[in-house]
Amino acid sequence: MATVTEARPDARRVVVVLTAAVLLLTVFYYFGRPGFYGSSGLSNWFEARIGGRLAEYPGVLAYAYWGFTSVVMRVLVPLAVIVWVIGARPGDFGFRVRGTLRHAWPYLAAYLVMVPVLVWASSLDSFESYYPFYRRAADGGVAFWVYEGGYALQFLGVEAFFRGFLLFGLAPVLGRWPAIAVMVVPYTMIHFGKPMPEAFAAIVAGFFLGWLALRSRSFVPGVFL
Repeated sequence: MATVTEARPDARRVVVVLTAAVLLLTVFYYFGRPGFYGSSGLSNWFEARIGGRLAEYPGVLAYAYWGFTSVVMRVLVPLAVIVWVIGARPGDFGFRVRGTLRHAWPYLAAYLVMVPVLVWASSLDSFESYYPFYRRAADGGVAFWVYEGGYALQFLGVEAFFRGFLLFGLAPVLGRWPAIAVMVVPYTMIHFGKPMPEAFAAIVAGFFLGWLALRSRSFVPGVFL
């Protein structure tokens, strides 16, 4: 049995991608989420210096922090691993926009299907009690935009990490569907604790979005879905 140092280049790629993925998932879970921002003292430090209108909305900066750490740990660090450890081009890991427009119709079709499903889901008690994470975002104004901005950056990080770094890192070695299946496992697990229908839907969404990402050679369209 070959050791890691004796492994073929393609096997080394899998080891690097999976090791980086599990480390980043663990670090993000403990240090990248809104709860850490509130419990670590960062909230007092930032809010004392920023103040202004945001002082009326204690806690909203936790979601800006969430978006920021998602970009750092799920986009920038994986990019560094791709370029400096694996020695590949970002475009080979789904970080590309060119040529994705011709693959837009499946995403549009998925969006049209999702709209009535989301409307139905929003009426469920389990969803109403869980979302939005920051209740005062409904007040509008600066709190709404800070919260939504952080949430959008978090989505960017999710797609770049799961449908970009992890999926494209594994697919050339494992093949399309095995790589998608591996990606879906941790992607579904980040939905644990959310309403049960959403967790099960993440399995379906993970396979579908993974297939679309490989088909279009980009995770970028999935960010807008």
